[in-house]
Amino acid sequence: MLPLVMIGVTFFLFFLTQRLSPEMRASLYVQDPRQMGSLEEVIQKYGLNDPMPVQYFRWLKKAAKGDLGYSESANMPVASALKAYLPATVQLAVAAMVLVLFFGLWLGILSAVKKDGITDNLIRLGVLAGFSLPIFVLGLLLLMVFYGKLGWFAPGEYSFSADMMIHSANFKTYTGLLLIDSLLNFNFYVFFDVLKHLVLPAVTLCIGSFALMVRVMRSSMLEELGKDYVRSARARGLSNWRVIYKHAGLNAMIPAVTLAGIQFIRLLGGTVIVETVFDYPGIGRWGVACAQQLDIAGIMGFSLMVAVLFVIGNLAADILYTALDPRIRLK
Repeated sequence: MLPLVMIGVTFFLFFLTQRLSPEMRASLYVQDPRQMGSLEEVIQKYGLNDPMPVQYFRWLKKAAKGDLGYSESANMPVASALKAYLPATVQLAVAAMVLVLFFGLWLGILSAVKKDGITDNLIRLGVLAGFSLPIFVLGLLLLMVFYGKLGWFAPGEYSFSADMMIHSANFKTYTGLLLIDSLLNFNFYVFFDVLKHLVLPAVTLCIGSFALMVRVMRSSMLEELGKDYVRSARARGLSNWRVIYKHAGLNAMIPAVTLAGIQFIRLLGGTVIVETVFDYPGIGRWGVACAQQLDIAGIMGFSLMVAVLFVIGNLAADILYTALDPRIRLK
């Protein structure tokens, strides 16, 4: 089923490009910036005036080999651009997702346990405020307070001094994730510098995403707390902590797992606003540059990557079901 979904996605993306002129579509096939001055030759070479099905299968064959064309905005092949920009976004998305899961699950359970109390009302009010506040407004407010006024954190991915260390001969790249690579290099200055620059965008993404997690977890937890097995567990004398967190809590997490998988993939492909506000050099900011410069090859590569991530994320969420609920089995 997954291969059919991906073929459908690639066909839809390619179909959209057919509304563009052959000259603009020629950029999909350019690998060398020197070829941009001779697009007519590129059009003839790759048959961009051929019927769409012929062009589609030709492009799909190249894409399957990792040949996604040349990105004018990044001044490098699309595959290289994805490799260069994706690690920063993964690092940001993972940091934000850790905060989303911690606060979302904990506050959701707490709100359900304290239903209709002061704690529940305060949590629901905070969730509503976080859900209603536009993410770019929140980002700008955090920048104004914690960077402009207090000077505690800064935009970007790292400072100039850390940049000198990262690009020195002594700093080895293992994963592309600077937080991990700095620890593997035992360079704690770079680690704390990168962490300092990561806090504000991660918190902004977290507040913009965890509100839905709290609401889903609260609703699911309330449903589980009203079931017979919870009343039976309490009747057997089990502690309230054990009933809530080990029994009801685990079952209530099943809907949250689905949401977490989708949210994480959305964070990977949809950090456009946050990365732009905080000048964070990730895949989202590159996607904006592609759109602004009409970089067709870059837009296709970015869209294809997001589509692949969504499919993989949904598959991962389905697999995690079996770990949380033994009653669920994948066919």
